[in-house]
Amino acid sequence: MAITEVQRPGLVPEPSPATRLVAWLTTTDHKRIGILYFWNSFAVFAVAGVMALLMRTELAQPGTQLLSVRAYNQVFTLHGTLMIFLFIFPVLAGFGNYFVPLQIGALDMAFPRVNALSFWLLPVSALTILSGFLAKGGAAASGWTNYVPISVQQGAGEDLWIAGLLLAGVASILGAINFIVTILRLRAPGMTMMRLPIFSWATLATSLLVVLATPVITAGLVMLFADRRLGTTFFNPARGGDVLLWQHVFWFFGHPEVYMLILAAWGMVSEIIPVFSGKPLFGYTGVVLSFLLITALSFSVWAHHMFVTGQVELPFFSVTTELISIPTGVLFFNWLATMRKGKLRFDPPMLFALGFVAMFLIGGLDGVWMASPAMDFAIHDTYWVVAHIHYVLFGGTVFGIMAGMYYWFPKICGRMLSRRLGQWHFWLQFIGFNLTFFPMHLLGLRGMPRRIADYAPDRGWTFLNSLATVGAFVIGMAMLVFLVNVIVTLRRPREAPADPWGGFTLEWATSSPPPAHNFERLPPVRSSRPVYDMRTAAQAAAEGAEP
Repeated sequence: MAITEVQRPGLVPEPSPATRLVAWLTTTDHKRIGILYFWNSFAVFAVAGVMALLMRTELAQPGTQLLSVRAYNQVFTLHGTLMIFLFIFPVLAGFGNYFVPLQIGALDMAFPRVNALSFWLLPVSALTILSGFLAKGGAAASGWTNYVPISVQQGAGEDLWIAGLLLAGVASILGAINFIVTILRLRAPGMTMMRLPIFSWATLATSLLVVLATPVITAGLVMLFADRRLGTTFFNPARGGDVLLWQHVFWFFGHPEVYMLILAAWGMVSEIIPVFSGKPLFGYTGVVLSFLLITALSFSVWAHHMFVTGQVELPFFSVTTELISIPTGVLFFNWLATMRKGKLRFDPPMLFALGFVAMFLIGGLDGVWMASPAMDFAIHDTYWVVAHIHYVLFGGTVFGIMAGMYYWFPKICGRMLSRRLGQWHFWLQFIGFNLTFFPMHLLGLRGMPRRIADYAPDRGWTFLNSLATVGAFVIGMAMLVFLVNVIVTLRRPREAPADPWGGFTLEWATSSPPPAHNFERLPPVRSSRPVYDMRTAAQAAAEGAEP
């Protein structure tokens, strides 16, 4: 277990670069591990982003531009795999690693060495999956959902894909157990569960989903590998297996996974909007209950991905899908009520939080349409579904990630990102995102299927695909602006104050960046906003001392 008493290091000489490198490679400090998560995740994001630009360039016009059909399928498969399993989830885990111990007043995670192992499995996982490009027959090419029987028929790249995801699954399970124990056992005095910061609640709910759902897909991957290499017949229809069994196994994990990928972003936005509205979060208890209800309901809706198979009870899964929109609607109501009559400040964290709310709303409404079996039969496996998942996971989660980066960057690095470049980043990303993915709704309604590398020129899809490609490159420009902002800012001296935004939670009670032992002293925790309470008490004392 982690230590529970502050230990201050003595004076030591400045380490050499080699010593610093070894220190980073062997660290068990949750803050350094969080930063390693960020570096690894954004490196994967860059690779997967280049793959997205290659796909959009290929689809801009009919015919073959850059990629053969085989190459397109490989790039398409690894783009989705890397974005979902090795960017979004790990970068959210990076925020959790860095900030959950700070928010609850702990000195580290409960199991620091396990925490380090959880991280180091991830770059190995990414490299294992990408090494499929070097295998005979190329990388996995069955899509990120890896449907059988296609995945049974693939070459060695498919085996590497399975091995990489098994490593990522083990990493996520170990990390989730660590978060659960840390939050339940290492909270500061006075930090009751109903005073827990919302981001920490979101991390706890995510961790519960991981522990309950990830073993299912892990078992499915083992079964798939056994079908491929050991002669078993779980999924292989040529030997009496059931292809729909894979879909049940995958989506029993896959739909809770959607909430694994969004809950932490909801938590970040729920931290940011109150601070930049100058008000407490409206309905704190309602937000917590919504998180827990979504966690529970997410296991009841997996088969709405399978309406068109004819093998599931359509009314049951339609109703449960609609039900899960209710706690999600509560979150929107609470965010809007928090901003009502607030003193809004439109700094980059707030801009990205507002972009998150707007874009995720569109993605959620897309989902309501797809919850109707009649509508789902018409738009299933069309580009409408591509638009939906990207409005949820890019318009939602990635906007939330960027809100969190601008919000917590000064705490991590002791430097403030440029406000002007942050505004340029937001507007380029906002415009580029909608140019890319809103036309996909229309493509879906016009019948364009997803997972295709080419299309006939007489289908009326060319203009919308060209527009989407332009938007994808605008998103690329936005990410370059963000990269420039980070590089320029890191060259400046550390001058960010401990609490540059007027925050509410405990991470703002320590220096920027925090010391190795996290806190010199903890303020008393008497509410869910201890730093706000401390700041208010100091202001009252200063006013009382004035003559």
